[in-house]
Amino acid sequence: MITRLGVVGAGLMGSGIAEVSSRKGLSVVVVEASQAALERARNRITKSIDRGVRSGKLTAAERDAALARIAFETDLSAIADSELVVEAVIEEESTKLELFRRIDEVVTDPNAILASNTSSIPIMKLGMATKRPESVVGIHFFNPVPVMPLVELVTSLLTDPNTAGAANRFATDQLGKHVILSKDRAGFIVNALLIPYILSAIRMFESGFATAEDIDTGMVDGCAHPMGPLALADLIGLDTTMAVAESLYSEFKEPLYAPPPLLSRMCEAGLLGRKTSRGFYQYD
Repeated sequence: MITRLGVVGAGLMGSGIAEVSSRKGLSVVVVEASQAALERARNRITKSIDRGVRSGKLTAAERDAALARIAFETDLSAIADSELVVEAVIEEESTKLELFRRIDEVVTDPNAILASNTSSIPIMKLGMATKRPESVVGIHFFNPVPVMPLVELVTSLLTDPNTAGAANRFATDQLGKHVILSKDRAGFIVNALLIPYILSAIRMFESGFATAEDIDTGMVDGCAHPMGPLALADLIGLDTTMAVAESLYSEFKEPLYAPPPLLSRMCEAGLLGRKTSRGFYQYD
């Protein structure tokens, strides 16, 4: 059983992973590059847990205990004694590769699991950045982590079965998530299906075939999807959507994975969706 968790990267995903783990009784160390980023993470986690109290899912005592189990650090060496480390930084291959090299150097437990929350980058690449690829696995959560029940567990050709088993037990038995198993291919299961769908909607909008509102309404009211593809892209982040598309296209060279020009221009303009208050829609 995992008792000490390190989370490197405390954006929406990292904060969510830290929150659900602390609420399940784990001691969590969150590492970010700056004190300002840590304060944003602390505020995000606190607000989320406070919502749990207001909804009656948590007591005030449970909230206080969960928050007390999370430490916020800027020094990567703070995760040295972790039994499991989850990397949750930007979806950029070079950044993740360098970070895995550093995590490998600082984590002292030879049996520790080194996991990535990547949504698209092959785990084998990350594993080979370390001296222990047998300990590297993908544990891909979904946003928002406290709400979404799914986790994709991804093993590389070199992942030890014991590593995979321990990661599976962590996600299922300790966090109460529903785990699906994926081969180590870019995009794994969900994004290999989801991203071509979103890109197709962007191409439809880009061509002038239909408005963003009508495209999304068509899928919500016509197919009973909870959210249309363009609103979903805004929620995911257009930069993340772009990064996953590029990873998929690099792996498979299939036209359906190629990022449309409009998506590239929007990312270059900093119109990234909800995180910047403007994407395919305007947000207050």
